[in-house]
Amino acid sequence: MEIPFNKPFLTGLETEYITQAVESFKICGDGNFTKKCHSFFENKYGFKKALLTTSCTDALEMAAILINIKEGDEVIMPSYTFVSTANAFVLRGAKIVFVDSQENHPNMDADLLEGLITEKTKAIVPVHYSGMACDMDKIMSIAKKYNLYVIEDAAQAIDSYYKGKPLGSFGDMSTFSFHETKNIISGEGGMLVVNNPEFIQRAEIIREKGTNRSQFYRGEVDKYGWMDIGSSFLPSDIIAAFLYAQLENLERIQTKRREIWDYYYDNLSPLESKGKFSLPILPKESTNNAHLFYMTLPSIEDRDEYLKYMRKHKVNPVFHYLSLHKSPFYENKSVIKEVPNSDKFANQLVRLPLFYSLTNEEMEYIVKLTYQYFEG
Repeated sequence: MEIPFNKPFLTGLETEYITQAVESFKICGDGNFTKKCHSFFENKYGFKKALLTTSCTDALEMAAILINIKEGDEVIMPSYTFVSTANAFVLRGAKIVFVDSQENHPNMDADLLEGLITEKTKAIVPVHYSGMACDMDKIMSIAKKYNLYVIEDAAQAIDSYYKGKPLGSFGDMSTFSFHETKNIISGEGGMLVVNNPEFIQRAEIIREKGTNRSQFYRGEVDKYGWMDIGSSFLPSDIIAAFLYAQLENLERIQTKRREIWDYYYDNLSPLESKGKFSLPILPKESTNNAHLFYMTLPSIEDRDEYLKYMRKHKVNPVFHYLSLHKSPFYENKSVIKEVPNSDKFANQLVRLPLFYSLTNEEMEYIVKLTYQYFEG
């Protein structure tokens, strides 16, 4: 029995909907299934404008263009995140100012933000790690005080809430991922959510190669032309068809993932109480969308030995991000040299397998092996 870290879940309707998309002869972007996906997100979560993209990376790049990032602008984000969060703004010439994680959670420490703001700061990019909310009240208050944009990196945060409000609905814009490792998937894929109305029309233009073709198709203009910079950020309707099959099963998927998450938490808590590792702490006012389950081990040596032991027994947990301020590309460019909590999670965090088809037998085996390692 080999247990992978991730196994994509299929509802059974994906290929049926893809066939419908193909037979409609409208398989480029913004076809029928794309519109269904947009309506789903706007109606369920109250997003002002949802725009499917080919990836969360592309959605972040659109956001950087929309807020007119230019050479010398500063953007504050956590060091403990995926490279796409930073790359989107670096591509426009921004300098990244890294903020540390909280001591007990990988999310950014909002208490440190004001000390990092300068006259060149343009935006704050909170990343909702594991689908758990950053302190959005504090972040939005600081952004308002200093007239800064907020771009939520909600790649992992579909169907998660802060004080009853969906993550992704706080900032001027937010971005989501539908990569095959996420709760809801389309293989590759993402979405830009525009909450600030002043960006909606331009977002459509940038997404359509810098043209106003979307307005043309709606009959709002009699011809379309080159209006702005842009690129081809919209996905094929075939991808949207796959995604829509997943969205129809959102509640079912989320229920199962939470059951797996709860099983890990309940059964590993006795080891945590003995000081073997730390389990996730749900931030105040946040829900848990069960995107991932992680343990924070005492040291990098403990982490590496645990991973080696589990893989020897055919289970494949993984570690996660490396601190971006120490990356080969950015180490010499970073103005922030010390983010100790980020480094702690980079060195000590382990993610356990968590996917829809994980069986009770497999979960029991993973927990049993973990006990054997720490108590054996």
